[in-house]
Amino acid sequence: MSDEKKARALGINHVVLEVGDLDEGLEFYGKIFDFKLRRKTDQNAFIDLGDQFIQLALGKTQGPDDKRHFGFVVDDREPVLGALERLGIKSINDRLNFRDPWGNRIEVVSYDDIQFTKAAHVLKGMGAGALAKTANVIEELKKKNMSPDA
Repeated sequence: MSDEKKARALGINHVVLEVGDLDEGLEFYGKIFDFKLRRKTDQNAFIDLGDQFIQLALGKTQGPDDKRHFGFVVDDREPVLGALERLGIKSINDRLNFRDPWGNRIEVVSYDDIQFTKAAHVLKGMGAGALAKTANVIEELKKKNMSPDA
């Protein structure tokens, strides 16, 4: 093992999804998720997630995602299920995974059931208020010295 200092990975700032049309991409995702557009150019659209963002980039260069995906965190999965049903989009498996019209695969996860935690001031700025975690997640975070009361 090397004694060289390494940068500590702290998280993910953004994810880029390739789409065939920016306006269609924004319309598609707007039918499923409540979001604010941070900025749009001729080649990119930036969907605000508080202190993070999703970037839609014009021009699809690869085939549909199979295993490659990311977990999109929401405060409530039920409205997503309803939106996907209205759009006629089936889940890829028994979890809430789907592909957008350009083949990008998204897994929708509930904020209360994952370790990822937004700072209270970020949630407030997003209009999300206080969101709770399940007892299991709180225990997982305590084991890592990462729970608010640890």
